[in-house]
Amino acid sequence: MEVDTFIETAPSLRFAFSIKAKVGPVQDLGQTARGHRRIIDILGGEVRGPRLEGEILPGGADWQIVRSDGTIEVVARYTIRSRTGALIYVQNEGLRVAGPEVLERMSKGELLPPGSYHFRTAPRFETSEPTLKWLERATFVGVATRGPDRIAIGFHEVL
Repeated sequence: MEVDTFIETAPSLRFAFSIKAKVGPVQDLGQTARGHRRIIDILGGEVRGPRLEGEILPGGADWQIVRSDGTIEVVARYTIRSRTGALIYVQNEGLRVAGPEVLERMSKGELLPPGSYHFRTAPRFETSEPTLKWLERATFVGVATRGPDRIAIGFHEVL
């Protein structure tokens, strides 16, 4: 059997859990040496799903770079406390891509359907809890939506 036999096989996804987080207002730092920098505080939230339940603790943030074409690079860092009390560090990186008119409407606080823009993430998790080590050994794709003061992400395990 050739090594490249399976490279065209598409992986499947399994829904693991979702988060709904309350976020603060955009802190716009303006143009920096790395690009147009924005920071958005993560104020807390909930985690629900078949593989994980818990809460998002206040104190995290999303550090963003807005590219010249309007694409937003996101790097969010926050902590989840599971229903059993275990702490999970999350680093979630991704891209939000939308046309100028969609970005304008979002900046005014309008809630838009997820299909009107692309918002995907690739999270990584760290925990010392043995029963949650599966989070560290799996690959996930996040499908996100953004509202005026909230963000929702469905995390899907790549199989």
